Amino acid sequence: CDLMSRLRDVLNTSLEFITPELFKGYLQYSVIDRGLSASTINQYISAYKILQLDVLKRKWEDIKIKRPRREIKLPIVLSLQEVERLISVASNLKHRAILALTYSSGLRKSEIRFLKISAIDSDRMQVYIRMGKGKKDRYTILSVKTLELLRRYFKADRPRVYLFESSQRKGYPLSASTYHHIVTNNAVKAGITKEIGMHTLRHSFATHLLEAGVNIKLIQQYMGHRSLRTTSCYLHLTNNSGLNVKSPLDDLDF
Repeated sequence: CDLMSRLRDVLNTSLEFITPELFKGYLQYSVIDRGLSASTINQYISAYKILQLDVLKRKWEDIKIKRPRREIKLPIVLSLQEVERLISVASNLKHRAILALTYSSGLRKSEIRFLKISAIDSDRMQVYIRMGKGKKDRYTILSVKTLELLRRYFKADRPRVYLFESSQRKGYPLSASTYHHIVTNNAVKAGITKEIGMHTLRHSFATHLLEAGVNIKLIQQYMGHRSLRTTSCYLHLTNNSGLNVKSPLDDLDF
């Protein structure tokens, strides 16, 4: 194992002579002096466990090295006012439509990149996501204002296969880097100093729905989360009934 080889070189000791006390001292040094994350420390512990169990045939129960808890980092979220500014400053119609749809339906970047024209169901006011993360299909909500914006964009751009296509190569999706530039460039224009990306719009969608009292189970469905625990990181307010849900984008003026 590379980690154990590195540890052997640092301690200048054969692996079989690295005692639990010596190993724990190295972990303490790694956390305090090197500033290694809990995730990296856990990798070291897993490697050391494999060494003890599989290589040296020792009992792990006799060693008992406690694993550190992983840091829980809450996602960066925009306020409603920041979302409004971000969309409003986008002078390019396609870029404005991308920002509006990503936020108003809570889409992942990979999902909006390969979204087909047929995915927009204007009769049921839904967006159909085929083979999202975990190869799961789902429906999410379609904003009234976003639909109006999409119709204007469609008449002007006339995409063939994907909803948002490269101007130079019709029938081909925009590159991932293009989406990154759309968000970051318009964030600068909007005076937003937070470090944001396309996924920030998805985080903001879920958070704003929760703040509006939408049932967390509904939001889990819109987001395509396998576990409710994933959705619960957005939990800010007590859940209310999810009936007559509309996209938070429809409360904005842009």
